[in-house]
Amino acid sequence: MKISNETKIGALTAISITILILGYSYLRGNDVFSRSNKYYAVYKSVEGLSVSKPVLVNGFQIGRVSNMQLQPDGRTIVEFKIEPQYDIPDNTLAKLESTDLLGGKAIVFELGNSRNFANNKDTLRADIQGSLAESLQPIQRKAETLINKLDSSLAAINNILNPDFQRNVDRSFASIANSLQTLEGTTKKIDNLIGTQTGHINGILTNAEVASAGLKTTVNNMNDVTGNFKTVSSDLANANLKQTLDNANQAVANLQAVITKINSGKGSLGMLANDPQMYKNLTDASDNLNKLFIDLKAHPKRYVSFSVFGGKKD
Repeated sequence: MKISNETKIGALTAISITILILGYSYLRGNDVFSRSNKYYAVYKSVEGLSVSKPVLVNGFQIGRVSNMQLQPDGRTIVEFKIEPQYDIPDNTLAKLESTDLLGGKAIVFELGNSRNFANNKDTLRADIQGSLAESLQPIQRKAETLINKLDSSLAAINNILNPDFQRNVDRSFASIANSLQTLEGTTKKIDNLIGTQTGHINGILTNAEVASAGLKTTVNNMNDVTGNFKTVSSDLANANLKQTLDNANQAVANLQAVITKINSGKGSLGMLANDPQMYKNLTDASDNLNKLFIDLKAHPKRYVSFSVFGGKKD
């Protein structure tokens, strides 16, 4: 049986179209001949994700993103096709993660620890992880800040290294050299002065030694005085000082009692001190006695008469 060229071209065209459709479906993540399990997850944002992106577990690909549908609320339902030999626990987390610095995304399954496995067409928990570029943004900001500070430091260094500053530095070093020379000359003068005054310094040290010896002798004498004072203090302590003070207090008390009696008019002294009439009588008696002595001295014969041979009677 002879096949016409038209039939051959038609068959070849059909086969080519079929292969093209199957290849396109495979590139979109739809494996026609595979009995893959389908799982779903809902994301608020699927930036960087596209159909045929891999589904990974610890870096190993177990499936592909097969379909993506935008919902009225703005969320996106993503369909995964997973090879049937892999069991997925029902608490597995489907994370949307970055795979490179350019923002490419992939689905990474964090397998749960549940003993129950998800069934075909179940919906898994979803999570979105920031891209590597977003993770590097703090580092980028710090790097920019560091570069700005480095730029400012370089500008400051550039200002420091200008010709005027270099001239000032040269003058500063010259001033330091002059100061060191002046200090050296001063040190030499001090050495010469000390050399010429060595005798005086030795005399001063000798006098200081003599003064120290005299001070030592004075301290010894002070120790003797302190010992004598201690001896006197011991003698006073051993003496019956308390009894003497008690006797003195008793004498003062007795004197106070006598004075009290005199002031109160008791006794002869009290009556004499407190009776004006008695004082007047004593005064008058003293005056009369004085007059009697005067008259007796002037006319002794009135009061005393005597004769060797007998007197004449008046």
